[in-house]
Amino acid sequence: MNLLKSRLREFKLSGIYNSIEERVSYAKTKNISYVELVELLLEDEATNRRDNGYKKRYQKSKMPVYKTLEDFDYSFQPSIDRKLISDLATCQFLSAKSNVVFIGNPGTGKTHLSLGIGIKALLKGHKVLFTSVGEMLQCLHISKADNSYYQKLRYYMDADLLILDELGFKKLPNYSADDFFEVISRRYEKGSVIITTNKSLEQWGEIFSDSVLSSAIIDRVVHHGTVIKINGPSYRRKDIKKKGGEDKSSQEALEGV
Repeated sequence: MNLLKSRLREFKLSGIYNSIEERVSYAKTKNISYVELVELLLEDEATNRRDNGYKKRYQKSKMPVYKTLEDFDYSFQPSIDRKLISDLATCQFLSAKSNVVFIGNPGTGKTHLSLGIGIKALLKGHKVLFTSVGEMLQCLHISKADNSYYQKLRYYMDADLLILDELGFKKLPNYSADDFFEVISRRYEKGSVIITTNKSLEQWGEIFSDSVLSSAIIDRVVHHGTVIKINGPSYRRKDIKKKGGEDKSSQEALEGV
């Protein structure tokens, strides 16, 4: 067995390496055939590689937190079409190279939904990259100083799904419209984008201070895209109110002792 495991390690078959002893014991107990044993070992290897691939893709995605669609509270945001989110969760929009725009006030769940869809994409083997709009534009601007601009652009082109968070939350510098347009135009019909924003499409001209480029950006984003407007309260305010209620109840309980 030691020699066998040594060869498995040499051939980098870690899935089989980790399960070989357990599988051989199982085969003896259940009296299964050699073919069935080999099938089990190959499935262990395939499962291990899928898991490792997902972990690597998740690390490279730069997602700030782990949030799933299953954890999203749709009852708190009834304006959201749950069926539409379920359709996006199939990730068929990635094959179509189409986009998604979540529009809503801060705290309404836009980022949570984008992260949840991103997790689904990772599980299906897609490459995902998450970044705030401000961080991406700053990185692109800085890259011009050391002539790595096009290398950095390729970094944002490489992912099957690029998630751009918080468009419009901060005032953007004048150069931002050109760089943002460059990213969107290069990904147009080549790779999908999810954008979260607190500004309506009509207000994007204010974000970039360039109505012409803003219109060109919107045209490319929504041409093959789904726009989802969330009209509802902030989850963070709900949590604050809940905590406030708990603190009040605790205080009343103490006063009653």
